[in-house]
Amino acid sequence: MDGQGVGKVCLALRGVTVEHPFDQTHDAYKVGGKMFAEVGGMGGLSFKVSDIAYEVLTETGRARPAPYLAHHKWVHLADPAEWPDEELTDHLRIAHLIVAATLSKRRRAELGLR
Repeated sequence: MDGQGVGKVCLALRGVTVEHPFDQTHDAYKVGGKMFAEVGGMGGLSFKVSDIAYEVLTETGRARPAPYLAHHKWVHLADPAEWPDEELTDHLRIAHLIVAATLSKRRRAELGLR
C-alpha cells in the first residue's frame, strides 16, 4: 500500500481529518485532533499500536520504533508497500480505535464514535 492507499483507508474511518504539519509531503491523520498515523515525505508510515503489538512488531523486526514517538508505542515502516494491504488496513483501524478511545466521551459522541 502506498501513501495514497493509506490516505484512502484512514479517511474512510469515522471522524478522521488530515493535516500537513511539516509540509505538503507529510500527511498526519487525526481523530478528534489527535494523530494516529503519519505518512512521511519519503513514503514511510508511522502509526500507533498497542503495547503488545509494539513488542511483537519491533522484536520480530517487522517494524522499528518510530522516531520521536516510540515512547508512546508508535512503530515505523520504511516501506508500507512491503506489507499485505489487509494487514496494514487492520493496523490503521486499530490505531484509530486506540487514539479515539483516549478522547472524552463528549468528543467521541460529537464525532459519532462509540
